[in-house]
Amino acid sequence: MAEIPQLVTHQSLLVSDQSKPIIKKSVKVLAEIPNLNTIPSNYDYYSNTTNKIPLEEHYYQGSEQEDSVPIIDFSLLTSNDPDQRSKVIQELSRACQDWGFFMLINHGIQEKAMKAAIGACNGFFNMEEEDKLEYEGSHPLHGIRYGTSFNVAKDNVFFWRDFLKLMVHPHFHCPTKPLELSEVLLDYSRRNREVAMELLEGVSESLGLEKNEMQKELELESGYQLFVANYYPPCPEPERAIGMPPHSDHGLLTFLIDNGIGGLEIQHNGKWLPINTTIPNAILVNVGDQLEVFSNGKYKSVLHRAVLNNKVTRLSLGFANGPSLEATLSPATKLIQTTNCVPAYIAIKYKDYLELQQTNQLKEKSCLESLKNQLIN
Repeated sequence: MAEIPQLVTHQSLLVSDQSKPIIKKSVKVLAEIPNLNTIPSNYDYYSNTTNKIPLEEHYYQGSEQEDSVPIIDFSLLTSNDPDQRSKVIQELSRACQDWGFFMLINHGIQEKAMKAAIGACNGFFNMEEEDKLEYEGSHPLHGIRYGTSFNVAKDNVFFWRDFLKLMVHPHFHCPTKPLELSEVLLDYSRRNREVAMELLEGVSESLGLEKNEMQKELELESGYQLFVANYYPPCPEPERAIGMPPHSDHGLLTFLIDNGIGGLEIQHNGKWLPINTTIPNAILVNVGDQLEVFSNGKYKSVLHRAVLNNKVTRLSLGFANGPSLEATLSPATKLIQTTNCVPAYIAIKYKDYLELQQTNQLKEKSCLESLKNQLIN
């Protein structure tokens, strides 16, 4: 298996940069300072020379029809009617290929389960800081990690965001506080995984493969499912800071819901498009890096970012549904055989890819691009 070029070595992934202090204070604590009207300079994202273009100059100007994220009806995917199933698989293919994002409706997860998960996670972030710091983790494969920004040991500028990351499959990990969090998330993650597995079967078929092809090649029965709760408190200067910078996700498909406060934007046709996530009981789904690899570039992971406001807190919950940590990621074997094309990505174990992406600076799709660059070079 080839090594990844132009990224830090595996050994250095486990070592913090001692020249930078690790930030213990959360953004929530910072945002609650009385009469705070400016942000610290190390949160000033747009003073960085590589990020000088103002947000408003990036926005997508399309027609009402063009700028509507596709909607996929999950109930048709599980229908016994072969015509309905065939139609929605074609729609799924177009959504993954043309957008990389879609809204999933009629998925069977009850709205009260979603609201319970949001409420329980909000309860976690509202705990005392010392209670949350009990769950601070440093390595991306730790079962529970509470922190701020993305990777404070590597970030040149910090992001206005606190997070809680939990491995929920193949083993379930969760803080013991608040008391309801574990029970709520255990049920919610199980329901999300059931939908994800069914949806990935449809995605496999949309690529012209057998519906269980992805499951076999990527060992999805023991697939790594990461839950991430993102907490974006009000920012006194939202035009200078950012919640999360442009990036793609590391898994196959990511499921996202939020508390109804806008802030997510995706890149579409080279411009940024604000996403409406208030469709009742809908889940926003996006293509991750490993689906781009598995499809040999037919379905591409899409850059997205989180912007801020100065009035209310935004809370988003995401599930990154991925392969087994021990699975070797590469374009689907049968896809390469049937299309008679060259693999566009080198092979890498998912565990190694995850560590590389999570322990370096978050720079758009730099980790995924490195898989293509080595092949070209």
